[in-house]
Amino acid sequence: MLPADVPALWLRDNCACPDCRDPLTGQKLHQITDLPESLALGTVRELDGVEGWEVVWAPDGHVSRYSAEWLGRPAEPDPRTEDAKDLWGSAASLAEGLPEASWDAYLADDAERLRMLEAVARLGFCLLRDVPVRDGQSREVARSFGYVRETNYGAQFEVREEERPNNLAFTNVAITPHTDNPYRDPVPTLQLLHCLVNDAEGGDSGLVDGFAAAAALRERDADAFAALTGTVVPFVFRDDVTELSAHRPLIGTDPAGRIREVRFNNRGLGTLRLPATQTEAFYAGYRAFARLLLEPDRQLDFRLAPGDCLIFDNTRLFHARTAFARGGARHLQGCYADLDGLFSTVAVLRRKEAQAC
Repeated sequence: MLPADVPALWLRDNCACPDCRDPLTGQKLHQITDLPESLALGTVRELDGVEGWEVVWAPDGHVSRYSAEWLGRPAEPDPRTEDAKDLWGSAASLAEGLPEASWDAYLADDAERLRMLEAVARLGFCLLRDVPVRDGQSREVARSFGYVRETNYGAQFEVREEERPNNLAFTNVAITPHTDNPYRDPVPTLQLLHCLVNDAEGGDSGLVDGFAAAAALRERDADAFAALTGTVVPFVFRDDVTELSAHRPLIGTDPAGRIREVRFNNRGLGTLRLPATQTEAFYAGYRAFARLLLEPDRQLDFRLAPGDCLIFDNTRLFHARTAFARGGARHLQGCYADLDGLFSTVAVLRRKEAQAC
């Protein structure tokens, strides 16, 4: 690719010289309106010693240098969309083993930590084993790659049977596949669940790849997919001290139509008030999607043991739980975090790995 093959304004805006970008931060020093209106390539010559070009710009004579490698670099996919994911439509596709590591290895070895965090980015989850069984440890896990997101449930929440629960998660009943906090904007993008005790009869965990299910819906029933991506629905949560709401579609897409987020929680779905035909179309899609999520081969079933800490993408994976015996000893501690912190840590670890080679 040559400088003349790309838009001049884009090329000049991406000049990396110290007059255009701060050498310390790499941030731009100019506004787009600072660039000349009649911007054009003046002279272009090949660089010495490296494949690339020097551009002298008209009308102001500014000099920019671009390597051929930089000019030809493809655009990186949005790490939040389906294009950057490894979808697993069935639990059988994970037959080679869960993405898991011991807590000690995760802490001691950057390569192991990178492997686990990349699994969250690509597959939607990882499982850390032998995490110390003590109060507050889920927050320590979150701090190993990012920051804890505090909500009305606190910086940490207890998943156990409560006498006066404000959420069905804090009871012993079965919970079908869902995402957490769809009534929040922005929604917490990561969830951590750390098992302290799990001696109750029942209480097994399950995960469903919501992106894979949404992609299957798009292929099987285009009308249903269109209804769920095109209908904004209310999600609500209320208790004595909190009232939250968010208005979003069940399946969120980017401008190119790529799946970027799913929100699905029958407990938090508010009352839809739209024209009858639109409501009917939504409910047909809603039912079709719900049926997909309940297909037996889609759910990865497992049982958390004391010391297990599950990290998963709350905008992609649905999580579920079987009922457990009332009064049974089952206690998980959880917290929320966000994908941007995890992506940042992944990028830094990759950079360190490349520098070590």
